[in-house]
Amino acid sequence: MGLWLAVARHSFRRASAYPAAVVAGLLTNTVFGCVRAWVLLAAFAGGARMGGYDATDAVTFSFLTQGLIMATGGWNLGELPERIRTGDIAVDLHRPVDLQAWWLAADLGRSAFHLVARGVVPLLAGAALFDLRWPTRAGAIALPLSLALAVLVSFGLRYLLSLACFWLLDERGLNAVYGLLNLFLNGLLLPLVLFPGWLRAVALHLPWAMTMQVPADVWLGKHDGAVPMARTLGLQALWAAILLLGGRAVTRLAVRKVVVHGG
Repeated sequence: MGLWLAVARHSFRRASAYPAAVVAGLLTNTVFGCVRAWVLLAAFAGGARMGGYDATDAVTFSFLTQGLIMATGGWNLGELPERIRTGDIAVDLHRPVDLQAWWLAADLGRSAFHLVARGVVPLLAGAALFDLRWPTRAGAIALPLSLALAVLVSFGLRYLLSLACFWLLDERGLNAVYGLLNLFLNGLLLPLVLFPGWLRAVALHLPWAMTMQVPADVWLGKHDGAVPMARTLGLQALWAAILLLGGRAVTRLAVRKVVVHGG
């Protein structure tokens, strides 16, 4: 356990190494939160309700998801695909530790920093400029677990896709596809509850929704009640388990491939 805490702590410090970039990111997240809020306010003008959201829900959703962008992985798969392409992954494989656990610990440290450094300020700025909705008691209790599961799902998804570089040998196409799917299916472009019927039903059950839409809905009280909350957190946990176990299986295949090629 001490090793994984050390890896997470190092990753946390590494993410904080460029304060100017953090400040620039904060300003960007806040500005885009405001832009998205104004667009959604126009869509919800006149007291309209769509997908169970009212204007206050929509504005709150804008700032919540802006604050979660970096905590749940950002726009690309991270540095692992590049390490696979350049061959630096050989260093990782020679460590006497589990490859997936190493990268998970590093990702948890990075996520923890961005959740605090780039999640709180946009939300406070939104509260100063707009009328936001604050979590119910049930939502506040369940939110930490939902956020933790969101980070695990995000890592599991990115790690599994990153391993495809052992076969594709280039990460650029994967990053492009991941960025597009992430933007469209995690709720950042538009709350998934506003999608038309069948598309909404599908999107809300995909892993991308677990990273932003679900934690935001927990905050907004859309799953209050023992059964709805258990179902929601259970779906997040199920996706986390599927992706992490899938990552372990593919890791074994990938390591065998490296050995076959003499790596």
